[in-house]
Order: sequence, then C-alpha cells, then structure tokens
Amino acid sequence: MSKILNEVLAANRDYVDNFGDKGDLPLPPGRHFAILTCMDARLDPAKYAGLSEGDAHVIRNAGGRASDDAIRSLVISYKLLGTREWFVIHHTNCGMELFTDEIMRRLLNSSLKTASIDASGWHDSGAGPGSAEGNYIDWLTISNQEQSVLEDVQRIKSHPLVPREIPVYGYIYDCKSGRLLEVPAATEAGRAG
Repeated sequence: MSKILNEVLAANRDYVDNFGDKGDLPLPPGRHFAILTCMDARLDPAKYAGLSEGDAHVIRNAGGRASDDAIRSLVISYKLLGTREWFVIHHTNCGMELFTDEIMRRLLNSSLKTASIDASGWHDSGAGPGSAEGNYIDWLTISNQEQSVLEDVQRIKSHPLVPREIPVYGYIYDCKSGRLLEVPAATEAGRAG
C-alpha cells in the first residue's frame, strides 16, 4: 500500500470512531444552498462558509467554472434536493490563470506525463506518447478572475434549466486573507428574477 493510501485509511478509521449520529443526516442540504468553487486544495468551503456536514452542496472543479457538469449538479441540487440559493466562488492565485487552452493542448499532444513550469513557461517532464484528445476539450482557463465569475454567473442564470427565482452570488476567495470578496457585477447579474 502507498503511504497516502495508508494515511487516508487511518484518518477514516478515526473519523468513524467519532461519526456519532451523522448517519441520520437527511439527504437534502439543511441550509438549502449550493457552492460552486475550485478544486484547489487551499480552499476549504466548510471553513470559509461556516458549513457543517449536511449543510450545503459543494460542487468543485478546476477553476470553479460553470461547466455543463457543474450546471447539471446545480440543477439536481435545486430540482431534487431543494437548494434555493447558489454561490460561484473563484479564488486568487488560481492555477487556471497559469495556462491557456493552447498550452494545455500542446502539452498533452507531446506527453501525458506531469508537466512543470518555470520562468520560461510550461515544459513536459517526460517523453511521449501524448494524445490529440485534449484538442477537443474547452479547458475553461481564466485570464481575469472578476470576468470569469461574471461569465459563470451569467451562464448559470441564462441556462434554460435554471429557474429565474434562484439567486446566484459571485465571489472571489482571497487566498492570502481567507476573505470572500464580492464581484458586484456578478451578484447583480445573478439576482433572482
């Protein structure tokens, strides 16, 4: 077994020992809201949004973007599980700002090994083979955080499966302070209608 696997299984044993009555939590989130945010390991939505288990749905992907799959999850969250408010929360110093679709496609065409970055840009660390399949993916990279939050809120609000009465709030999490910074244009665009 790997060191990481052993650590995860040991942590789970400790968690089980203190699980208590969490097995009785209801399926719908108790506070009736959902957060779409980035998968970045520095972000802990439970802490920055004051969540306990069972409080809210947290949907995560690279960049916290309003991809088709993220919208699918939000629609299920509302339609079947009763959430009534949604947050889009991106963050400062996001890895999705460090490359473009073209860079990702070039790297994947060259090799499937983990790439590295230095002052001169991204580099493959291993030989091929690569794959051209990355050419068919929109990587949803970010060039401007406020703009990407606004675009994601607008995409969610204009989606034909999203009811007009759901407010969608737009924020950026500041990785240096832990503060949620409102993107006023996004929150305005996300008003319940």
